[in-house]
Amino acid sequence: MSVRAVYRFVDHTIRHVPEGGFVFEIFCASAGCDEDSGPQGEQDAAQDWALKHTGRTGHDLFRRVATDHARVTRADREEGGR
Repeated sequence: MSVRAVYRFVDHTIRHVPEGGFVFEIFCASAGCDEDSGPQGEQDAAQDWALKHTGRTGHDLFRRVATDHARVTRADREEGGR
């Protein structure tokens, strides 16, 4: 007796979820500095932190991260809701 497997592939999409918003964070990339802005709901708040950090420390290299929330939906269910 042999074992058989049947695979069914289903198309999916992934899209930004507006109600999830965005999160902005800036990390100081200067050697030895572990400071960061922390998660911010507004890009300006993270940028203001970086400007103030530069003023206090002279550090001028940063890594910026913007993340969003996304939902994966089966292609055959997109039109009918979740």
